[in-house]
Amino acid sequence: MKFNKKNLVFLLFFMLGVNSFSMHIMEGFLPPLWCGVWGILCLPFILVGFTKIKKKIEIDSKMKMLIAVVGAFAFVLSALKIPSVTGSSSHPTGVGLAAILFGPAITSVLGLIVLIFQAVLLAHGGITTLGANVFSMGIVGPVVSYFIYKGLKKTNRSFAIFLAAALGDLMTYVTTSIQLGLAFPDPNGGFLLSASKFMGIFAVTQVPLAISEGLLTVVVFNILMNYNKETLSELEI
Repeated sequence: MKFNKKNLVFLLFFMLGVNSFSMHIMEGFLPPLWCGVWGILCLPFILVGFTKIKKKIEIDSKMKMLIAVVGAFAFVLSALKIPSVTGSSSHPTGVGLAAILFGPAITSVLGLIVLIFQAVLLAHGGITTLGANVFSMGIVGPVVSYFIYKGLKKTNRSFAIFLAAALGDLMTYVTTSIQLGLAFPDPNGGFLLSASKFMGIFAVTQVPLAISEGLLTVVVFNILMNYNKETLSELEI
């Protein structure tokens, strides 16, 4: 077999799976071009998110504490690295709750902050790959969660929360797989084959994790409703 860079990527996955192929793409793993592309794509969401956070806090200072709580929830869940039978590791994202409460723009800022702290303090992810990780976990996942919740909340709110959080989690890993497939296309099958391989690597662990995250998000949402009903009523959720 001809051994080239693309083969080496997949060999490194099996040898160093927990570090290189956890849901956060590790430091220095993506080519500089793709680091720049994903970073640029994130900028509009981040700028809008900061503006919306400022407006929320100006209207009600109590929102600052609630934003911090959902940010901490995302930090704790996404810091977990659970080994997969494929040799990789996956983790919940925790951003579905923030997307349901505050929308995807504010969630993108929380995702950015969470990922910076994890990269610096936990060596989980990286600074050069920050744009890619924010795009998958802080933008795509939250956008999916937000629109699923908005579309289903009038039928059954608990089910809408569960499905929003679970599918937002799954779309994060799908996006990461696409990002890796674009950066490292298969020498024979190209991008599609490469992305499908990465999806297969994550799927075994991520599907049950997504279900678990959906259930946990329902529980945490109900707790917040019981203790912060007045503040949450202002969010029109």
